[in-house]
Amino acid sequence: MADNPVLHRVGRLGFGGAPIGNLYSAIPDGEALATVLAAWDAGIRYFDTAPHYGLGLSERRLGAVLRDKPREEFVISTKVGRLLEPQHAAGRRDAEGFDVPADAVRRWDFNEQGIRRSLEDSLLRLGLDRVDIAYLHDPDAHDLDAGIRQPFVLEKLQDEGLAGAIGVGTNSVDAALACVDAAELDLVMLAGRYTLLEQPRLPLLERCMERGTGVVAVGVFNSGLLARPEVPADAHYNYGQAPAAVLERARALAALCRDFGVELPTAALHFPLRHPAVVNVTVGVRSPEQVVANAARMDAAVPDELWDAVAALGPFEAGPFGSGASGADA
Repeated sequence: MADNPVLHRVGRLGFGGAPIGNLYSAIPDGEALATVLAAWDAGIRYFDTAPHYGLGLSERRLGAVLRDKPREEFVISTKVGRLLEPQHAAGRRDAEGFDVPADAVRRWDFNEQGIRRSLEDSLLRLGLDRVDIAYLHDPDAHDLDAGIRQPFVLEKLQDEGLAGAIGVGTNSVDAALACVDAAELDLVMLAGRYTLLEQPRLPLLERCMERGTGVVAVGVFNSGLLARPEVPADAHYNYGQAPAAVLERARALAALCRDFGVELPTAALHFPLRHPAVVNVTVGVRSPEQVVANAARMDAAVPDELWDAVAALGPFEAGPFGSGASGADA
């Protein structure tokens, strides 16, 4: 892997900050802060967030806890590419999936000035003087060509000590591959596209190995589809109702897991780390109980025979449902 020491400090399990930005439903401040503290107590030291997550709420909540911790003991990442422009909420709520007042609007800006301002604003919300990782957020959802041209801006921020490592966060395998080919990235945060359920286009991971680019796998439960030992009929996949073929595949995986005494979400957490390009699995959590459960699952043993049985099922791609739509998990 790359020589950047940040890659070796993230640990196997990371904390995804979208839920504490009130993704889908509100969490009281006390519960959100307790969730971050529970992650710390569980030994998690990598925390990911973004301005997009709750219009800055996730960053503020993470910073409230982490700025009192020894700075050298944790790794924090945020994302650039969306600026938050203040506006009067006038009773409106955010329209992009977060239960927060619409007191700002997101504005895409992949120019140098916008990227720099985005990171500087994030540092103010976090209460920190630097982040360990700065990801360009969802270039495929805005302007992939512009995104491919902009890593040199991140490199400037890295040279100035504002970011220890740089990368791109996306749900799109194609966008990730284009960015890895075009720039010297330390990391790719890949959402929902390399999971126990589906592993399309493995050449991306091989290319990351060749380029020395680490992969942080997020969305490993595929929008909750793999988050429970049994797969219900109303399970979601890729932010919508799971199609019949996806449900069938998930239930086949759950049955295999039962045969080997492993629960489906435990296998889902472990699976991406089997590839040498993957340095970390980061999972969004909204309660201390979820933190404790995920940490216990990551510590559980999974027999190699299960992976052999999964491989015997053959490859699976979810067709158009596996395309790279932007989402909060990235």
